[in-house]
Amino acid sequence: MAGSPVGSHSGKAQAPPNIDPRKDASTRHVKFLTATDRYIARLVFVPMLSVFVLAASLLILDKMLKLFDFVATEGGPVSVVFKMLANLLPEYASLAIPLGLMLGILFAFRKLAMSSELDVMRAVGLSYTRLLRVPYMFAIGLAALNLLIVSYLQPLSRYYYEQLQFELRSGALGASIKVGEFNSLQDRTALRVDSSRDEGRDLRGIFARLQTSNGQVMVISAREGRFFANKESPDTVILRLTDGQIVQDGPGIASPRVLTFASHDLPIDLPRIEQFRQRGDADREYFLPELLQIGWNDRYSEEIRNQSKASLNYRLVEVVMMFLLPLLAVALAVPPKRSTSALGVFLSIVLVVAYHKVNQYGQDVASLGRIDPVLALWGPFVVFSALILWMYWKIAYVPGGQPIGALETGFAKVSRSIRKLFERKRLRDEPALVEEDAAHAA
Repeated sequence: MAGSPVGSHSGKAQAPPNIDPRKDASTRHVKFLTATDRYIARLVFVPMLSVFVLAASLLILDKMLKLFDFVATEGGPVSVVFKMLANLLPEYASLAIPLGLMLGILFAFRKLAMSSELDVMRAVGLSYTRLLRVPYMFAIGLAALNLLIVSYLQPLSRYYYEQLQFELRSGALGASIKVGEFNSLQDRTALRVDSSRDEGRDLRGIFARLQTSNGQVMVISAREGRFFANKESPDTVILRLTDGQIVQDGPGIASPRVLTFASHDLPIDLPRIEQFRQRGDADREYFLPELLQIGWNDRYSEEIRNQSKASLNYRLVEVVMMFLLPLLAVALAVPPKRSTSALGVFLSIVLVVAYHKVNQYGQDVASLGRIDPVLALWGPFVVFSALILWMYWKIAYVPGGQPIGALETGFAKVSRSIRKLFERKRLRDEPALVEEDAAHAA
């Protein structure tokens, strides 16, 4: 027919094309995470992981020196140092995770701003809020991980850390003999060695003094000795001495007896070791549900309830603050135009560390009952949140807005003044061309 449409062969309506639901869902998934989102994820992940590892390593190294000194003083094995450091990892992770999250996002957006990629993204219609989709995915995941750490892992690891300290002091870890000192193994036994090997099991230059129940005294000196376990009596160890002398004196002995030996087994009774306490001696060792039960339970004293409430609010406010760190990172990441100032990086670290210290002070004061824990910990949170929201609104919704513009200007003036102090002054007879060449070379 002449009036029929081109390409139509019948008057029936054509059937719509078949649409695979799985393919359509995959297309929607791709739209949710675009190439830009994946690019931002790569920019955030690498510095975030680097900062986390660096911060945790610095905290561990600082504590390691103190633990080595403590273990050496107590005469314990070196392996216990690494066990104690492993139990401190959850506590350090709860501090390093927020810092790594914030600096990872800050460095990513700073790189986008310095390379003008951020301007291109804004020009095609991507707002700051849209660009924060992936950073907030990181924030939600790390906040959940941090909540798990402060709720269960950190209290449990703290208890094990205190247990290792107790066992090291009591000798339950097989602490080695202190070299160059008189070691009291029992009320009637004193031992001194010149050197120690194999974690205290192999001794050199031994001097021992023993007093029996009937008043006799034995003074023993030996070239070397070694500890062996006694299978028949677990509470007694055998100190096998080699190449030495025994001098015996006491009531009923007219003159001291001297005995030279090539090998002599000396049984030594181990001191009775006290049992470590149950978990829960301090509020830091309680799980989060346990703090909820204790804080509002009249069976506990007011002091314990105040400590539990303060610890509960402190842990929660530290986790909730992580949801505002992406906004703070973006607000401080973008420097002014034609500027490479890193003042925002420095200021972000100062703000996060200062807020953490304020929370610690608020917890201490609230634990003493001087102020309500909600006011002491959530009051600074409200103030800090308002500051962060204002800074983000300034950078995201005010054209040309700079939250720290005044600080950037002052920092630039101070930097120029300091730079002038170290510049080489031109001599009177020096041509100006030399100065221009030096400036180009710089």
